[in-house]
Amino acid sequence: MDMGHVYRDQGQDTKNTQDVEKARREAIRDTGEVSLHGRIHLLTVIGEIEGHDCLPGNSKTTKYEHVLPKLAEIEADPRIEGLLILLNTVGGDVEAGLAIAEMIASLSKPTVSLVLGGSHSIGVPIAVSTNYSFIVKTGTMVIHPVRMNGTVIGAPQTYDYFKQMQDRILGFISDHSRASRDRLEELMLDTGILTKDLGTILVGQEAVKEGLIDEIGGIGEALRKLYELTKSNQ
Repeated sequence: MDMGHVYRDQGQDTKNTQDVEKARREAIRDTGEVSLHGRIHLLTVIGEIEGHDCLPGNSKTTKYEHVLPKLAEIEADPRIEGLLILLNTVGGDVEAGLAIAEMIASLSKPTVSLVLGGSHSIGVPIAVSTNYSFIVKTGTMVIHPVRMNGTVIGAPQTYDYFKQMQDRILGFISDHSRASRDRLEELMLDTGILTKDLGTILVGQEAVKEGLIDEIGGIGEALRKLYELTKSNQ
């Protein structure tokens, strides 16, 4: 037996393992993604959802140009049976957030979301876009009207555009949760909760009571539900 050949093969196997582990660590560091036992893909939505404009380098962001191709890859990969999404986001770009939410909702594979610290603003449609959703007891969701930074034209058309954008958001949320459109609009325009602002903060069980989220739970409950959905999908 050529022992040199055996050692070379073992060395190559070790290198391949190291390369796979390195790629895994880089994926977690760069995008917050990891594969759980090869069957379940974990995707995190954290910080601010970045759209067409780049945010400062010291901001934690979820970039939609990273998330959309990854979702397409998940749909096309036969080895992936389900998707778990962890959310702790302050919201961000409306168009980018809606694009991500629509993409998740269109996946043919089972999906589960878990709201941890919070899923605010445009993070709400992402949280409700999955087949089933969880929120921890201390998790929060903030519903408020569309805001825009920078200079805007003070014309009726500008306000019509804001209204159209809000209607798109309300329509998506009501279509993918148990919350009614009228109740969502009421929560969005509430003047008594947020200081000097409009909107509503829902904490844990309140989000479930309002029909936005399906259930209170953590990572254990979310994974068990996803494994249950993947089995029924086979």
